[in-house]
Amino acid sequence: MGSAVNAIDVKALGKVAVLMGGRSAEREVSLMSGGGVLAALQSKGVDAHAFDPAERDMGELRREGFSRAFIALHGRYGEDGTVQGALELMGIPYTGPGVMASSVAMDKLMTKRIWLAEGLPTPAWRQVHSADETRAAFEALGAPMIVKPVREGSTIGLTKVTSIEQCEAAYALASGQDPMVMCEQFIAGDEVTCPVLGAGAQARALPLIRIVAPGGNYDYQNKYFTDDTQYLVPCGLPEGEEAAIQAIVLKAFLVLHCRGWARADVMIDARSRKPYLLEINTSPGMTGHSLVPMSARATGLSYEDLCLSVLAAAATDSKGD
Repeated sequence: MGSAVNAIDVKALGKVAVLMGGRSAEREVSLMSGGGVLAALQSKGVDAHAFDPAERDMGELRREGFSRAFIALHGRYGEDGTVQGALELMGIPYTGPGVMASSVAMDKLMTKRIWLAEGLPTPAWRQVHSADETRAAFEALGAPMIVKPVREGSTIGLTKVTSIEQCEAAYALASGQDPMVMCEQFIAGDEVTCPVLGAGAQARALPLIRIVAPGGNYDYQNKYFTDDTQYLVPCGLPEGEEAAIQAIVLKAFLVLHCRGWARADVMIDARSRKPYLLEINTSPGMTGHSLVPMSARATGLSYEDLCLSVLAAAATDSKGD
């Protein structure tokens, strides 16, 4: 991978916008990701500039002569196909998956339906529209149960429900983030995440990271702002188990027509050792706590080289990969 990065003509990349900030609930994390990416690209000699779509009109990208965009936006309006569509209309190549793949991956229900149709394992779930339906889902799925917004990331609005009395508050919290709410069977066991880089036949899964959070509570705070969570690379799983999960994640990436990069979250049932796909992030975090750079480093790819290789792979749907 290192030699491929060395072969990238930095000047040919042109004027680059690092899209960061935005209007989603994950704005704060996006600004941290974008700041890191911007500094990394500039250190490699890229003509890179910060661009916050919450503060500037997207049309300025074309008027100011930007030739490609690194999307460091997270959540809605950045990871859900909307910004990708705007860049498509302007003919500006961008990092990460295209319009449809981004849109589908942001919707956890659509993602699960496609994975299930393709024979990929994902926990049982129900979509709910009220506290009463949440209680019914709890009776059907059992305890513990996860209640979460369908189209939000970073565990925002998520509750782990262990008793029926918690259902009402859990539904209220999730529906405050998104009118679409889902309940999901909780899988107890090892939590791992697996990044994918590339497109089509060239796409490859990077090493798994095993996440060990305080009290098993990998929430927004433990994700971004504390140092108590342990991230294990190598993950310590048996070699065959890691390879099998990488194969599942790669298929999960390709059946959604992802390209460029993404990161899938997986739970491994402690008793059966069966892996279950939870979701896939198509604009992964790039902060000091983020997992894609950590996994890439285990293969000898530095943060700066990771940013450069993701940028070099920028594409539009119309031109392909």
